[in-house]
Amino acid sequence: MTSNGTCPIAHGANTESSNTPMAWWPKSLNLDILHQQDTKTNPMGPSFNYREELKKLDIPALKKDIHTLMTASQDWWPADWGHYGGLMIRMAWHSAGTYRIADGRGGAGTGNQRFAPINSWPDNTNLDKARRLLWPIKKKYGNKVSWADLIVLAGTIAYESMGLKTFGFSFGREDIWHPEKEIYWGSEKEWLQKSGGEGSRYSGDRDLENPLAASMMGLIYVNPEGVDGNPDPLKTAQDIRVTFKRMAMNDEETVALTAGGHTVGKAHGNGNKANLGPAPEGAPIEEQGFGWMNHQTRGIGRDTITSGIEGAWTPHPTQWDNDYFRLLLSYDWQLTKSPAGAWQYEPIDIKEEDMPVDVGDPTIRLKPMMTDADIAMKMDPEYRKISERFHQDQAYLSDTFARAWFKLTHRDMGPKVRYFGPDVPKEELIWQDPVPAGPKGYDIEAVKTAIRVSGLSLSDMVTTAWDSARTFRGSDKRGGANGARIRLAPQLNWEGNEPERLARVLATLEKIAKESGVSIADTIVLAGNVGIEQAIKAAGLQVTVPFISGRGDATAEMTDVESFEVLEPLADGYRNWLKQNYAVTPEELLLDRTQLMGLTAQEMTVLIGGMRVLGNNYGGSKSGVFTDQEGVLSNDFFVNLTDMNYVWKPTGKNSYDIVERNSGKTKWTASRVDLVFGSNSILRAYAEVYAQDDNKQKFVTDFVAAWTKVMNADMFA
Repeated sequence: MTSNGTCPIAHGANTESSNTPMAWWPKSLNLDILHQQDTKTNPMGPSFNYREELKKLDIPALKKDIHTLMTASQDWWPADWGHYGGLMIRMAWHSAGTYRIADGRGGAGTGNQRFAPINSWPDNTNLDKARRLLWPIKKKYGNKVSWADLIVLAGTIAYESMGLKTFGFSFGREDIWHPEKEIYWGSEKEWLQKSGGEGSRYSGDRDLENPLAASMMGLIYVNPEGVDGNPDPLKTAQDIRVTFKRMAMNDEETVALTAGGHTVGKAHGNGNKANLGPAPEGAPIEEQGFGWMNHQTRGIGRDTITSGIEGAWTPHPTQWDNDYFRLLLSYDWQLTKSPAGAWQYEPIDIKEEDMPVDVGDPTIRLKPMMTDADIAMKMDPEYRKISERFHQDQAYLSDTFARAWFKLTHRDMGPKVRYFGPDVPKEELIWQDPVPAGPKGYDIEAVKTAIRVSGLSLSDMVTTAWDSARTFRGSDKRGGANGARIRLAPQLNWEGNEPERLARVLATLEKIAKESGVSIADTIVLAGNVGIEQAIKAAGLQVTVPFISGRGDATAEMTDVESFEVLEPLADGYRNWLKQNYAVTPEELLLDRTQLMGLTAQEMTVLIGGMRVLGNNYGGSKSGVFTDQEGVLSNDFFVNLTDMNYVWKPTGKNSYDIVERNSGKTKWTASRVDLVFGSNSILRAYAEVYAQDDNKQKFVTDFVAAWTKVMNADMFA
């Protein structure tokens, strides 16, 4: 050892990104989006079953403990007015509020709020304290309740403890153990970067980039001070409408949620924000995961600094009532600034009885406040109509909010069959994408025989099954083959489903389903399996594709057409199809689709190779069909991709010729999606496995396993 400060290690634990492969070669394909499927980070092990643990949970005792916590104030982080309700609601709200309908990502379903970047977003300041207040309860009940469930339950019980009759609650959210890196939160370089300039999420006439929902990275919804921090309620209303629509909320739900969130609790800005330390991910090690610590002034109670806005919205911030609309609509509000310098509104000529008391001294009364987003509920004509109706009908407000809160906190859980617990509502809601149970116990072989003699081609059968199942999103458990919604609007008209071909195939399969007394959904999947089994047999092998019966057929009345429109594929690398050219590459679109379907890089590789030789490309394209025996489930795609007797020559932005070295003759054509399995070092490693002479059986076995995973992804029962 030397004494000059030389580091004694080889920096194997260096956490900076400057020396990563992506830093050196930023244009290489980053497969990290697929590593979320890797279970090696899960400390619970493969045998852990959260559903089984939930069966052991003493739910009444857990709920009682959370109720007790609400008013069990602690000195290190005292409760406002002796009640943690507002803090717990904000924690649950901000966990669920990251959900966006475009790709189904975000939401409360994984407990992602525990990890960066969300745990350190400016909008989540001091929510680390809320989770620490819950830690003794999590420690007590352990594996029997996930953080994801506990966070949402705490917010729901907070409302109940303040007088709201909630709509219900479901357990069943399973924790993740590292950040959901596949979620794109925006390209800004600053948390609260204003619109315009490099990295802005807005273009044109304030067009928000898809799939984003929030108006700024680091915010859950919109800037409460106004667009880019400039107060203008009508402009803010436009941002609110876009943001909440992208969270699957209509205007009425938006107003109810805004009012319901601001009926209780308060905002905190009674001090200098410069006194706050760094967010949790940037805080020194001795803070032990706490962030935004204030070591300059008291920084708690009446002196707490969070958003910078200061004050309560109503005179009774620990009870559920209609005072939010009463104050909003009956008073005039003037623009002012908080002690922390944030824009907010205060009422003119406020009555003393409409002023909330100080959180620490009940002898002191303070003015209530409203944000720019609140004033938008009064100034926007449509929001104003809804606000007035809620003001006049407290029962209607309570019911609408309770349902909207339930939707907000459960939207990403998927269908009702995944729900668990005594408080699951009996009512089935259209946003849960209901599907009736289908028949079981029928003669599967008889149905398969009818399919075999139907005259449908192998491509017809496999392609239709794939197109039906590929809509599944593991992010919010929507889509998939169950329900056979491929035969309903909007899916039957999607360009990627080749409507004319689809109609022809469905006519045959629907007839078979009717004559066999089984669901169309099961028949579609069975047809795909029949096609694959035929291709396996043609390869000289004998493998039966596993099948689970019981899929049901949804009806048009069970289907929210507008909600399903966001599931339309704009690209499908598995069928070598792009609706149009996009700013991102086809292979990046393939990774996004693969991750949403819950597949690994290895599963993606084997599926691509199999789909190509089966001849399932969109429109019958031969791009990537590296075989002379199309329709045979062989490993030819990988054999020819890795064959050094060929060279690869670009012929367009997304097209290539595969040319024989000796003759110069074009043997095959390919897309970027095809060739990436030979160019990317990780994917090539998988491709080489399947190209080996001794892995023909492995290729078929792995393909069948991956195919079955896709077909059964939405079979939660």
